[in-house]
Amino acid sequence: MRILTAKHVLPITSDPIEDGAVVIDGSNIVAVGKTADVSKQFPDAGTDDFSDAAILPGFVNCHSHLEITAMRGALDDVEHDFMAWLIKLSRVRESMSDDEIAEAAYIGALEGAQAGVTCFGDIGRLGHIGLSGLKRAGLRGVVFQETEFSPENRTADNDFKKLIGKFERLAAESTDLVCVGLSPHAPYTVSSRLFESIAQFSIIERFPLTIHAAESLAEQELLTDGGGEFVRVYEKYGVDWENPNCTPIEYLNRLGVLAARPLLAHCVTVSARDLEIISGTGSKIAHCPKSNAKFAHGAAPFEAMLDKGVKVGLGSDSVASNNVCDLLEEARFAALISRNRTESRRFISAQEVLRAATLGGAEALGLDDQIGSLEPGKQADIALISLQRPAQRPLNDIHTALVYSSNARDVMATFVGGKQIYKRAAY
Repeated sequence: MRILTAKHVLPITSDPIEDGAVVIDGSNIVAVGKTADVSKQFPDAGTDDFSDAAILPGFVNCHSHLEITAMRGALDDVEHDFMAWLIKLSRVRESMSDDEIAEAAYIGALEGAQAGVTCFGDIGRLGHIGLSGLKRAGLRGVVFQETEFSPENRTADNDFKKLIGKFERLAAESTDLVCVGLSPHAPYTVSSRLFESIAQFSIIERFPLTIHAAESLAEQELLTDGGGEFVRVYEKYGVDWENPNCTPIEYLNRLGVLAARPLLAHCVTVSARDLEIISGTGSKIAHCPKSNAKFAHGAAPFEAMLDKGVKVGLGSDSVASNNVCDLLEEARFAALISRNRTESRRFISAQEVLRAATLGGAEALGLDDQIGSLEPGKQADIALISLQRPAQRPLNDIHTALVYSSNARDVMATFVGGKQIYKRAAY
């Protein structure tokens, strides 16, 4: 048993505690409170004092692509053209060996650990590579096996069979820390029949789903009007596409996919009606503001999502579309870009966005019974953040100090299940 103490403890589900402590027994949190009270309750426990720092739940990066870490900075010349970016991504990935991709994926997982991220929601075509990277780094996560490009109904049965074969091999590699799910990539790359089969499988077998949805105006134009840049690509490759004449969210709901309560990544172009559907079905959202901005896809209505009661977590997306995995930076950008939307009706607070980076991400992945807050009985997934830089002073509010004045370089240590997986060389 050990006690971690610091000037600030942020349980997330309750008010911050000054001069606080978290007691860890094995992999579990057994107590959270004032240092003086906790020390009396557990007099024989060893104490690690982090002094002028904050102890908070580990960050949950609920949307990432570790297997394309090797493409960091390699695709930035085509980021203005989303379809060209996707095509170049596939071409570059095919030119690399599995060993090269795997080593880069581990580096991406290690980057997350050094940034206080304790859990990833990771999507990969080569699912075992992301899973291996998380295991090697000692991280928690959900690894989603992604579909291949499969937009035609005529191949749906064979596409589903191949996908489930990959998924079952991936599931055999799961551990207590890393579990698995499925990811039908997006409404414009997966046929309606394949979507239906995957959703039914998810519901029956109780495996989580995640889907890129309502990510861009090009996607919106394709599904609502049957036009735009995606249609030109389909015509080039002879793809038989049937236009559903509705929004991406309405389309997924019509197919019964939202009955599986999936995690929907991006949701930039969602309407008020779309948010009603998402909220009503219990589906969740992975908000990726920096990646959205880099592609010039727009700013998702973050405050409207929260106000509708949707469970929203933060995602860095891939470092090929963001360049860094830093959830504090993501939280800061999420708050600022939300305030700068002309349609915004209120300001997102630092406290709200910090919750999204921790408990919100845990809820988005269906892991909030285990992680996301500092509470007795939960897993000891913890990030410690130094508050000693001049840029963080004076400290008038702990939430704003973390969100607006801190970043990944301030992380002192990261714990997953009570095990320290990262310690900064010098505090």
